[in-house]
Amino acid sequence: MSRVEELPDNFDESLKLNEVPQQAPQDLPQPGLDPLIAANQAPFPINEEKLKELINDPNAPNMPPGLASVKSHSLEELKEMMNKTPLFMTDIDNAGDENGNNELLDALQALQNEGTRGEVAQNYKEQGNEAVQEKRWIDAKEMYTKSIAVIYAKEDKWEKSEDPEAEKKTLRQMEELSHINRALCNLELGNYRSCTLDCAAVIKVNPKNVKAYYRSATALLKLDKVPEAEDAASRGLAIDPTNKALQTIAAKVADRKAQIERIAAKRKAEEELTRKQNLVLSTALRARQIRTRKTDQPPDMEDTRIRLVPDPLSPESSIEFPAVFLYPMDAQSDFIKSFSEMHSIVDHLDYIFPLPWDTKKEYTINNVECFMQTVSGGLIKAGKKLPLLQILSGGKVEVVDELVRVYVVPLSKTGTFIAEMKARKEG
Repeated sequence: MSRVEELPDNFDESLKLNEVPQQAPQDLPQPGLDPLIAANQAPFPINEEKLKELINDPNAPNMPPGLASVKSHSLEELKEMMNKTPLFMTDIDNAGDENGNNELLDALQALQNEGTRGEVAQNYKEQGNEAVQEKRWIDAKEMYTKSIAVIYAKEDKWEKSEDPEAEKKTLRQMEELSHINRALCNLELGNYRSCTLDCAAVIKVNPKNVKAYYRSATALLKLDKVPEAEDAASRGLAIDPTNKALQTIAAKVADRKAQIERIAAKRKAEEELTRKQNLVLSTALRARQIRTRKTDQPPDMEDTRIRLVPDPLSPESSIEFPAVFLYPMDAQSDFIKSFSEMHSIVDHLDYIFPLPWDTKKEYTINNVECFMQTVSGGLIKAGKKLPLLQILSGGKVEVVDELVRVYVVPLSKTGTFIAEMKARKEG
C-alpha cells in the first residue's frame, strides 16, 4: 500500500524524483528472452551432474546460468519446481518442500488474511462481487464461501478490532450478504437445493430479507416443490407487497400449482372412469359365467385388453377379447386384437387362411380341428362355427391374462398334439 511520508529538512530538492532513470542499452534484456535468463540469473537450482552429461566437450564455453538452470532439469522436474511458485501453482498439496513448507505461499496467505475477521470476510465478499459483475459464478461462489468460512471459523487468527461492536455489526452484515450472494451463484449454477439452504441461513440472520424469499421461491419452483415455493413467495410479499420480482415468481408458482391441480384432477377422473369400467366389465363376465385369471407375468399386449363395446359402461354391450391362434405343430401363431363374443373361430380363419408359410397346404377350414385348455389343464375341442361366448361360458375354460388361446391343428396331426399336451400335463 502507498504511503505519504513527510520529507526530512535536509532533503536535496534538486533531485528529480519523477523522472525515470535511464538504463544503459547494454543492460537491457534481449527481445524474446526470459528476463531472468537474459540477466544470467538462474530461475531454478542448477543440476551440475545433469549439466555435465549434456556437455561432453571440456573445451565448450560455459552455458549462461539462466539457460543452464533450465537445461539441467527434465520437463517433469521443471513443472514440479514451477508448482512451488504461486504464479504457476496448480496443485497446492504438492507446493511445499520436503517438510511441506512454502514461504512464498505462506506470505501470500498471510497478506490475504491481514486485518480483522470482519475485514477479511468483507475482502472475500468484495472479490465475489467483482466475479459476479463478470458472471464468473463459480469463482464468485468460491469467494463467498471463503467469506462465510472466515465468519464461522472457530480459530480466531485475525487482528483484534479496536471497536468490538462495529466488528460484530460487520460480521453480521457479511454473513447475510455472503449467503444471499452465494444463493444467487447457486441459482445460476443450477444448485437449487444449496440455494435454498443459503436463503434459509439469510432469513435466520435477517427475517426481512426479501431477496432470500425470492431466490428461495425460484429455486424451490425449479425443484417443483410448489407448496414450499408458494410459502416462500407469500412470506416475501407479506414483507414487501409491491416487489415486482416476488410478484412475478408468485405468479409462476400459481400457474404451476394450477397446472398440477388440473393434471391431478384429470388423473383422478381417468382413474374413476377406469374403476367404473372394470366394475361393469367384471359384472358382465360374471353374468356370462366366463372365468378369468391373471398371472404374475402377463404378456405385453400394450393397450389391448378385454373390453365392452360400444359402451364400456353398459353391461349390455358386447365383450371383445384379445386372442391368439396357435399352430403348435409348426411353431407359428396369429394375433387377433378384437375377437367378439358373438363371432366364431371360423369367422377369423376365413381371412387368415391360406397361411403364407403352409407350403404343404395342411391348413384349411375343413382340414383343421381347434382346441382350448380347460381350467384343470386338459383340452376341449372348440367348435369352429360356435360363437365364442358359447365356448367360454359355463366355466370349463378360463381366459388367462385377458388373452383367449386357440390351438389350431391339422386333422392328420391331432393325435400327436393331444398326446404331447397330455404328456406335458403329467410331466
